[in-house]
Amino acid sequence: MATRQSVEAFLQRCEDSLRNAQEQINTARRQEAYNATEYTYAQMQLEDVTNELAKLAQSCNEQQREQLHRMRLQLQQLQNDMTLDANIIQEYK
Repeated sequence: MATRQSVEAFLQRCEDSLRNAQEQINTARRQEAYNATEYTYAQMQLEDVTNELAKLAQSCNEQQREQLHRMRLQLQQLQNDMTLDANIIQEYK
């Protein structure tokens, strides 16, 4: 069983990753260009926490699983946005 503290710490890590990725996507949208290394790193962070989330969810209670599910939806939405934006930016280079 995952502890409340470990789930809260993990959710904070997820939010940090979301914030970093959102900064990268906002920069890319504003400038119609982006730092490919930082952008890719942000995408990898999102992927890593999404994978860890799936593992953590297996040892959580129902309430914790619900919290993790909502976070997973946010992570996946931002991953999709970043992928689509990167493709659009590449098209116009």
